[in-house]
Amino acid sequence: MNRGNCFCGKVITTIPDSEKMKTHTTCHLVKGEDLNHHGTLFAGRCAEWTVESGFIAVAYELDPHNIVCLQLHGLEILHPVRAGHIIELKSRIVRTGRTTITVYIEVHDCRDDKVLVSDAFITFCYVDENTKAQPHGLTFVAENERERELNEKANELLKK
Repeated sequence: MNRGNCFCGKVITTIPDSEKMKTHTTCHLVKGEDLNHHGTLFAGRCAEWTVESGFIAVAYELDPHNIVCLQLHGLEILHPVRAGHIIELKSRIVRTGRTTITVYIEVHDCRDDKVLVSDAFITFCYVDENTKAQPHGLTFVAENERERELNEKANELLKK
């Protein structure tokens, strides 16, 4: 699997999985200012980076001036990350509605990409200059079993 290069700081690479939708990878170096009182990555910082990564996936397809975050669907920290580690956030669009776009983001520790640090779904809304929802014109079509699973999970989350 070609993961691209994971560098310190905010380096963004785009890895095409298909011609229609892409996986976007963002890497961050975890520094002292990103830690909580236990010396591990602060959940708030992880949430910030997760939303940013999801926004990048949508902004790649649509004008970023017309995108707002509507909902972060349950971010769970599954594995602690300490200072000096580099985390990799992979985001991809997994569902489109008439005015909404849902993105799946998974976070891995670059030291061991088999370790899932966290994952989340985020729904964004496409809006006009008055922040009124408007159609975006995107259509998501699942091209493999994993995309179908993520699409079904996103659909279930939006029913709640």
